[in-house]
Amino acid sequence: MTTRSIVPDLKQKQVWFLTGSQGLYGEETLKQVATQSQAVAAGLQGSADIPVTVVWKPVLTDSDSIRRLMLEVNANDDVIGVIAWMHTFSPAKMWIAGLDALAKPLLHLHTQANVDLPWGEIDFDFMNLNQAAHGDREFGYIESRMAIPRTTVVGHVSDAAVTTRVGVWTRAAAGRAATRGMRLARFGDNMRYVAVTEGDKTEAEIRLGVQVNTWGVNDLVAAIAAVSEAQVDELVAEYLDSYDVVPELVPGGDRHESLREGARIEAGLRGFLEEGGFHAFTDSFEDLGDLKQLPGLAVQRLMADGYGFGAEGDWKTAVLVRTAAVMGAGLPGGASLMEDYTYHLEPGNELILGAHMLEVSPALSSKKATLEIHPLGIGGKDDPVRLVFTADPGPALVVALSDMRERFRLVANVVDNVELPHPMPKLPVGRAIWKPRPDFRTSATAWLTAGAAHHTVMTTQVGIEVFKDFALMSGVELLVIDENTTTDAFQQQLRWNAAYYRLAQGL
Repeated sequence: MTTRSIVPDLKQKQVWFLTGSQGLYGEETLKQVATQSQAVAAGLQGSADIPVTVVWKPVLTDSDSIRRLMLEVNANDDVIGVIAWMHTFSPAKMWIAGLDALAKPLLHLHTQANVDLPWGEIDFDFMNLNQAAHGDREFGYIESRMAIPRTTVVGHVSDAAVTTRVGVWTRAAAGRAATRGMRLARFGDNMRYVAVTEGDKTEAEIRLGVQVNTWGVNDLVAAIAAVSEAQVDELVAEYLDSYDVVPELVPGGDRHESLREGARIEAGLRGFLEEGGFHAFTDSFEDLGDLKQLPGLAVQRLMADGYGFGAEGDWKTAVLVRTAAVMGAGLPGGASLMEDYTYHLEPGNELILGAHMLEVSPALSSKKATLEIHPLGIGGKDDPVRLVFTADPGPALVVALSDMRERFRLVANVVDNVELPHPMPKLPVGRAIWKPRPDFRTSATAWLTAGAAHHTVMTTQVGIEVFKDFALMSGVELLVIDENTTTDAFQQQLRWNAAYYRLAQGL
């Protein structure tokens, strides 16, 4: 299948490795600091757990050089964050101006050059050189005093637990960078009378950096009308090669023209997004203009290529789908619009069936999808073509983004996708079936209590730790529903959070 992925190669993104010290120790000691910090940075760079490029920077020993370097970080679009380590004792007042200037994510790595103490060889020169045990505590104080959001990772870089955790943070930093530069096109408005898909688009740009603007659906229709027959032929050939296409849609079949229309929609929509530099989009079945079909196949394939999408004008979910796709770059699985649709309520074996009208990404399945056409009793348009499949079994995460007036709230449920228990020949859509953690009753109670949205992103690529880091970087509330959740504790957390976020707004 031809790939047109817009998911970035994370190796092209950089994290700068910063080492703190001071001039007090003299040039010889600073040379040793530089050598050892380069070795630590090289250990991170050489780890398969870390998908980005780690770039070592010369040792920092004064306030001006720290401030100037942080301004360089902010100005370089390839740099998505910094890792800071206080190899020796770096007086933290030197870092105030730099930390105040830093506008990108920060990871505080609490480590040291050696794994084992050379017990019989330790002298005071060794102690002067290897002071991270209290140098990082000094740095932690100023981070806390200044209320700097950061992730702290503790341990030696030879420990896989350390590199794994740093790798998680770099994926979250990539997601943060993705929202800061995201452009989202809305074709039409939200579905009428729906509450949770509404939201403050200005606050989203202030908080997340995403630009959310609207284009008339007939602007898209014009782009579709400009698609050449050769472009349609190319996509149809790709469909025939990539999917199990039902006989009525193949060339010569009774409904082949419907497949060609689906291809025409994809080519026009893809071209519109590429020309506008968009990373995400929405549509609404209540505002289809002169479109002949509700876009199904096109949306599914665009999500598989890394575009964010939200149905019914839900731009917040489109942001999440795009962000999750970037954070999961290079990992098996995918990210997709999802919706909790209906339940299997057998006691002790409750399941959630997730789907949407048409728009679930085939990236959730490793099996060859079927390309079919069926009526859609909503929207008032021609029967749409769509891909039919079931998401692969395994761990997954469903995450919703809601506007709670004084803050954005992420709610994330750790789930386990399962095999399709029984055939569903009369439900020809992409779908997933999952067991929520810790159990159905607790999960649903917590979700409803949080006021979480019914549209979500499902990701089978990244876990909850990535979203924890992303929420911290973005100043967004995160509520987690997992194997440790209890209803009482969750409700208490909601009360604490309500007090905190309202107080944090100030007067």
